Amino acid sequence: MDIASLVGIVVCFGLVIFGILWGNSLSTLLNFVNVPSILITFGGAFCATLAAKTMQEFMNGIKSIGLVFKVPKFNLPEIIRKIIELSNIARKEGLLALEEASAELDDAFLRKGVLLIVDGTDPELVRGILETEMSSIDDRHKKNIAFWNDLGGMGPAWGMIGTLIGLVNMLQQMDDPSTIGPSMAVALLTTLYGSLLANWICTPVAQKLNVNNNAEMTIKEVMIEGLLSIQAGENPRVIEEKLKSFLSPAEKEAMEAGGGDLDG
Repeated sequence: MDIASLVGIVVCFGLVIFGILWGNSLSTLLNFVNVPSILITFGGAFCATLAAKTMQEFMNGIKSIGLVFKVPKFNLPEIIRKIIELSNIARKEGLLALEEASAELDDAFLRKGVLLIVDGTDPELVRGILETEMSSIDDRHKKNIAFWNDLGGMGPAWGMIGTLIGLVNMLQQMDDPSTIGPSMAVALLTTLYGSLLANWICTPVAQKLNVNNNAEMTIKEVMIEGLLSIQAGENPRVIEEKLKSFLSPAEKEAMEAGGGDLDG
């Protein structure tokens, strides 16, 4: 589980509760619960987002929140090491020897690329096939990211709608001054709910999904460049240096400390 996402969301919620209760009794929390405001803000935001999506896109978007709590299996240095291993096999035993090695690969994208090379597919066609698949994955991920961005935009908007509804109700009861304070508080709650939906849930989820997607796209770019370099018969050391350009300085140091010596 990704502890950062879980801790961030839980602590944010805790800080809000702490701010509400500071200097107040526990019953103060009830002042921040209003069913009509909840229905207008959350119901309106989700339904408006649904209206802008297909049902499948909407459901996929809802389910994607679970992805932010999973640790992505992206290990760029390890992928580079695996590609270098494949390049050494190809250099010593030929490209056909990669077919047996592909059976041990866990990543379906990398395995597919290796098998395309083994089959003698034209390099440009290999690049085209892999980049098309990468683009398709990127598009699917961006639909989920767009869902949370759209929902985050709807939250404050529907919060304001709820506030306006509350203000209208308040103005119609101006003849009774005792109702003004409570009515104004209820009206403002919808704005609070909308801001919480956008900034506590939607924006962090969208940003985390975007970070994970960028990391996965980088991994796949490395795989494509590595596989095409292997197919072109480049020296494993050259391939290693080429792929290391995708690493941060800290990752380069860690990879070298972990043993980056090649046999070829």
